[in-house]
Parts: sequence; structure tokens; C-alpha cells
Amino acid sequence: MENTTSAPSVLLTSARRPEQLAAFGRLLDVLDRLRTECPWDKKQTLQTLRHLTIEETYEISDAILRDDLPDLKKELGDVMLHLLFYARIAAEKGAFDIADVLNAQCEKLIYRHPHIYGDVQAHDEDTVKRNWEQLKLKEKGNTNGVLGGVPTSLPALVKAMRIQEKARGAGFDWEQPEQVWEKVKEELGEFGDEYSHGQPERMNAERAADEFGDLLFSLVNFARFAGINPEEALERTNRKFISRFQYLETAATANGQRLADLTLTEMDVYWEQAKGRPAQPSSAP
Repeated sequence: MENTTSAPSVLLTSARRPEQLAAFGRLLDVLDRLRTECPWDKKQTLQTLRHLTIEETYEISDAILRDDLPDLKKELGDVMLHLLFYARIAAEKGAFDIADVLNAQCEKLIYRHPHIYGDVQAHDEDTVKRNWEQLKLKEKGNTNGVLGGVPTSLPALVKAMRIQEKARGAGFDWEQPEQVWEKVKEELGEFGDEYSHGQPERMNAERAADEFGDLLFSLVNFARFAGINPEEALERTNRKFISRFQYLETAATANGQRLADLTLTEMDVYWEQAKGRPAQPSSAP
């Protein structure tokens, strides 16, 4: 793994701008040739690339969770290629090219940072976020309201976080963490009522699902107030569970036991052993 503490400070300055621009131009040249000469690249469309881009984005996420900077460099390159590919296809359609994309992004950033490029005062993160959402609503063509910018295809947990962040940017939010925690307890009680307090045969499945969704949404809200990213927190727990379960499987096999033959009590012995081991990186994809 790369040691970033000893990285030369020149990487953070404009001294490498010529190299950066040259590398960007080189990738554009490579893509131009692939698009005209490679049978696979010639066939790609916006639609065929879409699912591949989603996969590459998750691979970036995995590299970040592992704190694997060499792998992150590789995955960033893959996504950068995809972004240029989309712009190349759009240029072929006469819609826009990568220069239009980058200039539009620069203009948007300048417009939404009046505390940097103008005379607006913003000394904390919350003020910056509120200004961002208010300016976004004023932009030409934005007719979908505060929550219109939340992608419908986002995973539900991530979407809940983004919805709450955008609502906060519009001034619609709880004032104190204690209020949010009371809401969590309220929703837990309502779910318990619908679940018939441990008697699922008596519950109304649809109403119970609704209350469980409310409970999850309130927990995401509290996580936001606590400064916890719920998606990252849940993924850490997923990886922890995978590591411990893999230990259970390996230890049982080493003792000549089949997992299917073990009782839950016997499995729990291995599970407790796994909990006492140092954290192990998950081998799951």
C-alpha cells in the first residue's frame, strides 16, 4: 500500500499541470484510436456502457473501503475512461464534447461557490450546503424542486441520506439530536406494534413493512446527526460478518466438521473465537 505521508508536495501544486494536461490529452488520443479501430470499442453505446460504469464505481468504493491507494488509482483510471467515452459518443451525435462538459462543470462550481468567487459569507459547512441547494433551485431549467436531483435508481439507504441532506439544505430538519433519537424510539415502538411484539403470525405484512421503512429512515436521520455515514457503517458490519463467518467455516473444516451438521450452539463457539481475533480484511468482492 502506498505511503501518502511521504508523497512530494509537488503533487498538490500546479507544477504538474503540464503533465496532467498531457496525460489527459494522451487518454483522449488513445480513446480516439480505440473508437475507430477496435471492434469492441466501436460497438459501444451510452446504454451498453451504463452497467459497466456502475460496476466500476462500486470498485472505486471497494478500494476506498480497503484504503488501497494503488487499486484506487487503477479504478479511477477506468472510470475516467468511461466518462471520456460518454462524451466521445455524445460528440459523435453532435450534442457536446468533453470541453463542453468540463466548462459547464467549472461554471456550475463557480456559480455555486459565491463565498469563494463572490462576496457571500459562509464560514461553516452547513451554510455552504444551504447556499448550494438554494442556488441550485434558482438555476434555469430546475423545475423538479428540492428533491428532484436525487437519482431514482440510488440504493435506498444512500437515497434516504441524500433526501435528508437536501431537505436540510432547504431548512427542513430537526433542531437537536435528542429530537431525532426520540423519533427513532417512536418508530421502533410503532414497528413493534405492527409486528405484534414477536408474534408475526398476527401482523399485517404491508403495514409492518411500512413501519420498518419509517424506522430505517429515522435511524439514517440520527446517523446523519451523529456524523455517521450509514452506508459505510453498514458495509463495515457486512465485512465484519463475512470475516467472522469465513473463520467459522474454515475452523469447522479444520476440525473435520461440516457446517450443515453443527448445531447453532456449536457454531456460536467458533463465532466467539472469531470475535476475539484481530480484524481481518474480507475476501469478498
